[in-house]
Amino acid sequence: MKALVLAEAREGALRNVSFEAIAAAKQLTDDVTAVVIGDHVQSLAQELGEYGASRVLVVEDDRLKHYTPDGYGQVLRQLIEQENPEMIVLGHTALGKDIAPKLAARLDAGLISDVVSIEGTGRDAEFVRPIYSGKAFEKVKFKDSVMFFTIRPNNIDALARQAGASVSVETPAVELKDLAMIVKEVVRKATGKVDLAEAKVIVAGGRGVKSEDGFKPLEELAELLGGAVGASRGACDADYCDYALQIGQTGKVVTPDLYIACGISGAIQHLAGMSNAKVIVAINKDPEANIFSVADYGIVGDLFDVVPMLTEEFRKHLVNS
Repeated sequence: MKALVLAEAREGALRNVSFEAIAAAKQLTDDVTAVVIGDHVQSLAQELGEYGASRVLVVEDDRLKHYTPDGYGQVLRQLIEQENPEMIVLGHTALGKDIAPKLAARLDAGLISDVVSIEGTGRDAEFVRPIYSGKAFEKVKFKDSVMFFTIRPNNIDALARQAGASVSVETPAVELKDLAMIVKEVVRKATGKVDLAEAKVIVAGGRGVKSEDGFKPLEELAELLGGAVGASRGACDADYCDYALQIGQTGKVVTPDLYIACGISGAIQHLAGMSNAKVIVAINKDPEANIFSVADYGIVGDLFDVVPMLTEEFRKHLVNS
């Protein structure tokens, strides 16, 4: 089988989910072609080859600098027609969640979204995905359509990087017609060194942070651990932070290695977005808070006392190690 993987680039760098998508495709076939779309993205092709792609298709156009469903949709439809793949893989990101259903519908293909693991090989493979807000998992198989699926970040490990691996880089002819939308500028409200959706460590705050300034201790801890800061909807509704940080059923779904919940009560909508984290640490003054029901470790106490202590202990450990 031939697989086509959409690699996502942001601000001149590839997102980790691109390498994870290649690894997912490689579980099913050795014939993996990656696609990278944007403006001045040719330099990213070699890295995709080092993570397992045997071919890379590069489509560059200044009108594709920022994602639009129209522009990317036209490019991908034409590449799919040219390549005729049996399998198309994307990340379950904002981009993937937007364009995958549109493409699958146009191709009359089956779509399995939010895949967290793959069992088996080839067309007999079973795709595991969470349902009921993460309370259960289902296994789904394709019948006879093109295999179109998206993978959740941080769940399928990328392959070990093979520095200097050979890769065939091609620039296929693609025509863009009558684009209905062109993004001129992107203004980011929330900034951070680590993408929240792909962060290995997340320090999240709820209403218990009490104010915008209450997030500063969390930001210090997250920066020390090389992680990202997140928030519950309650904290966002209270204007303590931007909605770009929201984690939960109506926000981002994350699966970091470590999730530190600070002043978060544990509403079911929030748990739906983080309960599959590998290790959960909860800090809350209320010993009956629902967040403790999913936590691996619980600390009953004031986050403004506990978080600085954790930061200091982590700093000592990192300095000594």
